[in-house]
Amino acid sequence: MENILERIREDYQRFPADQSYDLYAEDVYFKDPLNQFSGVARYQKMIGFIQRWFIQPQLTLHKIEQVEDQITTEWTLAWTAPLPWKPRVEITGWSELGLNSAGKITSHVDYWHCSRLDVVKQLF
Repeated sequence: MENILERIREDYQRFPADQSYDLYAEDVYFKDPLNQFSGVARYQKMIGFIQRWFIQPQLTLHKIEQVEDQITTEWTLAWTAPLPWKPRVEITGWSELGLNSAGKITSHVDYWHCSRLDVVKQLF
């Protein structure tokens, strides 16, 4: 199996462009404080939305580690909102990625260190 941790690091560096969707199982389960769905195609659409509507998105990886069949990352996602006053929004959080026996990501669950309301407040 390729070094999945290195590929994830590279994805964070170029996010949201050129993500390694081949790391994900076709029926991957995704959940964050705003979304919950299954399927790599749906995951691609969500990343496409970010790429299309967020201005200068940046995903900074602070830590990544793997323990058996789970990878945990700690990160900061920042972007400029497409509003006339161009507020910069920032969310810190962590992700838990579950792996199957083939080394594919079968679940991707994001957690935020702030509430959804805290994110909305950053817009104003």
